[in-house]
Amino acid sequence: MASLPTPPAQPDDDADAYVGLDSDAADRQARSRGWDTVRAVPPGTFLTMEFRHGRINFQVEDGTVTRCWVG
Repeated sequence: MASLPTPPAQPDDDADAYVGLDSDAADRQARSRGWDTVRAVPPGTFLTMEFRHGRINFQVEDGTVTRCWVG
């Protein structure tokens, strides 16, 4: 039986630290800290629920990050 693959490591980063930042600044900061995928969406956007290693998500209202989560 084959072993389960080891998921890739992702940045050790505090998602709450992005809340309140300008969306462009948050995007630059996340990429500089090693996030492979940075996704910014408006409130109420329907998203799939799959977890993706290396992805950070921003909910953006009026150009400001109001919520952030990993995966």
